[in-house]
Amino acid sequence: MIYLFDADTLIRADNTYYPLNRFPVFWEWLQFSGEAGFIKIPLEQYEEIIAGNGRLVDWLKTEDVKAALLFDEEAEPAHVTEVTERGYAHDLDEAEQEAVGKDPFLISYGFADMGDRCIVTFEVSAPSKQRKNRKIPDVCKDLGISCGTIFDVIEALDFTTDWKP
Repeated sequence: MIYLFDADTLIRADNTYYPLNRFPVFWEWLQFSGEAGFIKIPLEQYEEIIAGNGRLVDWLKTEDVKAALLFDEEAEPAHVTEVTERGYAHDLDEAEQEAVGKDPFLISYGFADMGDRCIVTFEVSAPSKQRKNRKIPDVCKDLGISCGTIFDVIEALDFTTDWKP
């Protein structure tokens, strides 16, 4: 299984749960898991994060981390279109498309291989939301794509704070 991280997953992990300066073992494990091919960040989400600044951005920009975590695949335009039309709405206007952002790209990577990919996000399901306001877990559910949180990944890959490479 390849776990494809949404930008918010790493941002919130650093800001809330596992700050880089307090839990370096967690970030070493992420890099190691990226090198092993289990955890990846699609280009669109990577660019979203590095547009900012701070420890997380500096860490992601290091060549070895970038090489380990950046997903080496381009989004298939037909999949992005299908995810957008089936997951959000077939007639989104420009403002709605901008509000949806890069989420359809992230989800399209999962759509490309539903049996072996899981979208990882901290977004919370909100089934009543419609169109541009739909949440990643709900779109994934509707399209049959596996979706979870970083805590699911930690459980699945059996990370512990005494982890060693």
